[in-house]
Amino acid sequence: MKLHLKSPALLLALLLPSSVPASTADPSDVAAVIKKFKEKDPGMAKVFADAHGYAVFPTVGKGGIGVGAARGKGYVYQRGRLIGRSTLTQVTIGLQLGGQAYSEVVFFKDRAALDNFKKGNLKLDAQASAIALTARASADLGYRKGVAIVTMAKGGLMYEASVGGQKFSYHPIGK
Repeated sequence: MKLHLKSPALLLALLLPSSVPASTADPSDVAAVIKKFKEKDPGMAKVFADAHGYAVFPTVGKGGIGVGAARGKGYVYQRGRLIGRSTLTQVTIGLQLGGQAYSEVVFFKDRAALDNFKKGNLKLDAQASAIALTARASADLGYRKGVAIVTMAKGGLMYEASVGGQKFSYHPIGK
């Protein structure tokens, strides 16, 4: 059986996620990210405390030239207790050039939102938007379908006007 790809962009979209390195994360990286989030915006302490759960991706690497990809590994917590690991994968298409690294936290407002994530049903589309961490990000944070996302830039430079979505995997600890 032969597979014919008619679009170079489609070929790039299929290959780029494997070429963007996923950083290895450990719980100490997560603790450092949470600390930085709370230092940048003291209101984030309440967001972490009130959330039913959250997934922390200490470093997400992103790059693109027309077609882009991002990938990061992280940990999932329920009521502050480590329950699993996760991988974030993103593919985007549009005007984009460059590379960057950032930290991302996905907050789950209630048990239903966390359970949806654990079942692998959380896929964020172009309509989902992340809030960049600022001194008042916690005041502007809004949940959509029980999920809210906050990002913090780590470095790099990326020009982007693209659409795409994020997909997450979930693997329970100890299973």
